[in-house]
Amino acid sequence: MTHFADMIDGYGRFRNGGWQQQRDRWDELAEGQSPKVMVIACSDSRVEPSQIFDTNPGEIFVVRNVAALVPPFETTPGRHGVSAALEFAVQFLKVEEIVVMGHGLCGGCHAALHKSMEGAEPGRGGFIADWIAMLDDASEKIRSTHADIDNREAGRAMEMAAVRVSIDNLRTFPCIQEKERRGTLTLRGAFFAISDGVLHLMDDATGDFAPTA
Repeated sequence: MTHFADMIDGYGRFRNGGWQQQRDRWDELAEGQSPKVMVIACSDSRVEPSQIFDTNPGEIFVVRNVAALVPPFETTPGRHGVSAALEFAVQFLKVEEIVVMGHGLCGGCHAALHKSMEGAEPGRGGFIADWIAMLDDASEKIRSTHADIDNREAGRAMEMAAVRVSIDNLRTFPCIQEKERRGTLTLRGAFFAISDGVLHLMDDATGDFAPTA
């Protein structure tokens, strides 16, 4: 189990190794960033986008949250963290692709499917309940089509459905609608299966997922 002291040791190895080896790259990044891809992923510690996609610092703009969810476009008062990051990536960094990456064994999707956080107080699961409420319609559909929601088939169906929900919510943002229409922005759905390490990509026309290899 890694503790912060172990992380400081890791920083020492990075500072004396990788950072020194890529000095030109870090000097370039000190001047700014220009990633072409935004990745929206889950906060789950087992799903690290830069490791899965084998990218270097500065190559992908990453937002991570519970279940890799994107809320719909809203103008109501509130703390719109994901929307702010999305706005920055699309309008200022001018990314050309947005990847929503769900994953297997997702705790947030499990809670949405089983409604295990429903009725919880804020600080005791209530914040999670409010967040994953975005998946209510999708979870109702999964429950209606799967007799046993405790099996892996139902779990994976929920996890892939969550990616579709986020893709649909992305398309409620006017700036994304405009850039998709112009052909300057592409949305992609992906699913990483922790158990076997296989990445699945979503067919935008059908919503189905297929393994990349």
